[in-house]
Amino acid sequence: MSDPVATLLGLLDLEPIEVNIFRGTQPDEKRQRTFGGLVAGQALVAAARTVDDDRPVHSLHAYFLRPGDPLVPILYEVDRIRDGRSFTTRRVVAIQHGRAIFHMSASFHAREEGFEHGDPMPDVPRPETLPTRAERFAAAGEIDTSGMAALDIRYITADPFNRDKPLPPNQQVWLHTPGDLPDDQVLHTCLLTYASDMSLLDATTLPHGRGNHDLMMASLDHAMWFHGDFRADEWLLYDQHTPAASGGRGLATGRVFTHDGRMIASVVQEGLIRPISK
Repeated sequence: MSDPVATLLGLLDLEPIEVNIFRGTQPDEKRQRTFGGLVAGQALVAAARTVDDDRPVHSLHAYFLRPGDPLVPILYEVDRIRDGRSFTTRRVVAIQHGRAIFHMSASFHAREEGFEHGDPMPDVPRPETLPTRAERFAAAGEIDTSGMAALDIRYITADPFNRDKPLPPNQQVWLHTPGDLPDDQVLHTCLLTYASDMSLLDATTLPHGRGNHDLMMASLDHAMWFHGDFRADEWLLYDQHTPAASGGRGLATGRVFTHDGRMIASVVQEGLIRPISK
């Protein structure tokens, strides 16, 4: 397992402080604010630590309230809203400097049989035929300081260095964590939650030619639905679309497929995409 992956797994292994209270650390990176996917992933870990293993998460809804301070740990308080016969509900608040920076509601469902269907996976090139994110940065003479080293991300459409002109409102990437991970579905789900905040908001700028604008960008809210088990150490296709933008905000949707074409998650995010006057 590569060091960046081991570091990410360590970040998702929260420290229990008291009943229903956990502490999460942050990576040693130069950031203006905490990466939203890390907060969402850690919050889901905190919620799952209070739920029986036979009830996987099926949905989460979250709001980013304030920018996180990347220099201090984050405290997570879990409220056990409901423990029903089939469903369990948790509310998690992330706190720094005595103030809430994020909150999430997550619902867990006991496994049961039922109807099944899912969208077909788009016909796209296989990840092995595409350059890595690191290779794209190197070819452009740039250094990737995003902190995404724990993930192997390969763009199919909308090259991150070729966005000066308006593009179609769609973006597709393959992603996975290199190396073999433990057989823990909670871990794989939290890793996908972490990764789901990467690149999705960027899709909202595609129709406008991001290279022509200075932008203030930040995630505002984030929702996910999980449709089945999967592994984050196997290739996942993240198919993204932006249906609308207005009032300084952009909306993006995503569908996540396993490498063999099974749809396993849906994502919706709205974010701030505020143009800055030059």
